[in-house]
Amino acid sequence: MSTPAPERTLAVIAARGGSKGIPHKNLIDLCGKPLIAWTVMQAAAARGVDVVAVSSDSDAILSAAEAAGAVGVRRPDRLSGDLASSEAAWLHALDQIDGRLGPFTRIVALQATSPIREASDIDNALEAFERDKLDSLLSVCEVEDYFNWRIGKDGPEAINYNYHDRRMRQQIEKRYLENGSFYVFIPRLLREKNNRLGGRIGFHVMERHKMFQIDRPEDIKLCAAIMRSYGYA
Repeated sequence: MSTPAPERTLAVIAARGGSKGIPHKNLIDLCGKPLIAWTVMQAAAARGVDVVAVSSDSDAILSAAEAAGAVGVRRPDRLSGDLASSEAAWLHALDQIDGRLGPFTRIVALQATSPIREASDIDNALEAFERDKLDSLLSVCEVEDYFNWRIGKDGPEAINYNYHDRRMRQQIEKRYLENGSFYVFIPRLLREKNNRLGGRIGFHVMERHKMFQIDRPEDIKLCAAIMRSYGYA
């Protein structure tokens, strides 16, 4: 009887050179390191990750990523525009290195603009992925203590509570926010469905302070302050 192939995990980070909100966003200095370096180092420090790859159309980003310990994958122009999906970049990177450094049975896709995470988040998620026999997993944060509203056709309307019978905050149903920090999935979902989620889905709950990401200039100082406060930097 043949021995099953061991689990082998690719961590992949898509990081384009173009950024309209913050020029050269993936290379900004965050607590003394390029932004891209934080995600590379966190993934490399996870016990369950075998290879960390960064897909980019930028020589500068690839250089910074490789200096932090990643394998650089040059992304073609057709996958580098504003409308190019993350899935397309992840699949291209997987195809480029699967035969050389794989084969990979799991993919961890991380968002470089979400630097507030720990290697233990990735390892705990991978453990849950195997334990619960999942096909995909997403990172989330609890938001159960918010009174949620939206703009309906007749104006503002409550979503998760009845304001005519206002309950205690602790009585509101738990809700979870997809924070975008990372996803875990089997390669087949990417290759056959072009999707990061599908099949049996689970999630890894992260602390609330890890929900912040860098989209606007003011987010840089906020994330830096959080990282220093929690001892990540």
